[in-house]
Amino acid sequence: WRSGNKNQMQVLAREIALKGYSCFGIEYRLSLEAKYPEGIYDVKNAIKFIKDNAKKFNVDPDKIAVLGCSSGGQMAALIGTTNENPAFEDAHNTSKSSSKVNAIIDIDGVLAFKHPESSEGEMAAFWLGGKSDEKPENWKNASALSHTDKNTPPTLYICSSIDRFHAGRDDMIAILNKNKIYNEVKTIKDSPHSFWFFEPWFSETLGYSTQFLDKIFK
Repeated sequence: WRSGNKNQMQVLAREIALKGYSCFGIEYRLSLEAKYPEGIYDVKNAIKFIKDNAKKFNVDPDKIAVLGCSSGGQMAALIGTTNENPAFEDAHNTSKSSSKVNAIIDIDGVLAFKHPESSEGEMAAFWLGGKSDEKPENWKNASALSHTDKNTPPTLYICSSIDRFHAGRDDMIAILNKNKIYNEVKTIKDSPHSFWFFEPWFSETLGYSTQFLDKIFK
């Protein structure tokens, strides 16, 4: 939410593209520039832009997956669970395309900010505009778990061995299973939070991601 840029995902995006998928690195405003939910608007606007230009980019607008790592994973899950929810759309965007996505890949991103498994981090509080007792609605509404329902798309969770980074996951899976929505969990044992940057975990992350995409879209 506070640091990073799209170039950090370049290697993973390139390798996924080599498997036959068009990949787009999205730049969104970080918390030093704009607080929640502005970054969510940025991502949804980018999805609309891709769909507006689907013919130019040679992509299928009905086969869109969103992938993110860490805070990006949290955002990816929130993007997918708020499909076509007007509260999460930029009112100033005039595109007629939908920001709906058809699959979620959450790589070690939290699903619930207020949860027995989560910790109240300073970075999250800064992005959300205050601590949980100051901005309770933001802490709730920014959690993908709060929006998970029968309309949530198929979801892949790729997790480190650190529980707090997938807080709320099992509760979200219970809702997905109740609604018979396809989901997978891949836990990479003895891995640090930033596992996707390094081998042997990078190759595992790539493999899990492309296998999931193949199941959903091919």
